[in-house]
Amino acid sequence: MYTNDMAVYLRPHRLEDALSALVRPHTVLAGGTDFYPARVGRTIDEDVLDIGGIDTLRGIVAGATGWRLGATTTWSELIEADLPPLFDGLKQAAREIGGRQIQNAGTLAGNICNASPAADGVPALLALDAEVEIAGTTTRRLPLRQFITGVRRTALAPNELVVALHVPRPRHSAESAFLKLGARRYLVISIAMAAATLEFEDGRIAATRIAVGACSPVAERLPALEQALIGRPRDRLAEHVDATQLAPLSPIDDVRGSASYRHDAVVILLRRLLTSFAR
Repeated sequence: MYTNDMAVYLRPHRLEDALSALVRPHTVLAGGTDFYPARVGRTIDEDVLDIGGIDTLRGIVAGATGWRLGATTTWSELIEADLPPLFDGLKQAAREIGGRQIQNAGTLAGNICNASPAADGVPALLALDAEVEIAGTTTRRLPLRQFITGVRRTALAPNELVVALHVPRPRHSAESAFLKLGARRYLVISIAMAAATLEFEDGRIAATRIAVGACSPVAERLPALEQALIGRPRDRLAEHVDATQLAPLSPIDDVRGSASYRHDAVVILLRRLLTSFAR
């Protein structure tokens, strides 16, 4: 523990100690890639709980029903992990999260708890049907689509911590992919992005999950497009994308692009994304 006249800094090594600290308000610090840039040029005057020293919050474990991704697992660790093609989309998203230094420090839980509409990891995790494991007075799990409730808002209570993300094993052979549009190729906030997980049986789509980010307050699944792809062969998926399937989205005008541009761009992104599954 470190203290000064204005703030307290805690770095516990046990989850129990971190949860005990949260009986008082603390700003939770994981990789710090959002925390520090937001405080450049000013004194940190809030109490800080650094969870980076809790070993049980880091790492990826495979089990019979799926995978557990520890909250403080970094994007670099995810990229380097030996994972099946189901995770290719999440790895592609990880490579778009800043530069290598950011990927070495930034964490999976930090990306979802930040709850930015343009968080690159969120559409890929939605397409994986991820659940969020939360520890507090009790332990609970929420689907990611229920965890992020709005711009910079989550369902996390003040005395709770995200401890892991869970990805279920698909019923069929599965692959995923991610595609992002920005003003340049690297180190840029998304104008729009899309992720898809497709399950295959006998060369045709048995199940699909498709999500779009940076085009609504929270990344959204596209159920109409998902349904349109069921039973289709993998080599002609792009022709089933049309603008009517984008009803869950609500793009805005901002400095990166207009709402109408985003709407048109998403259609093209989705067609390119689905073409990448052709063999």
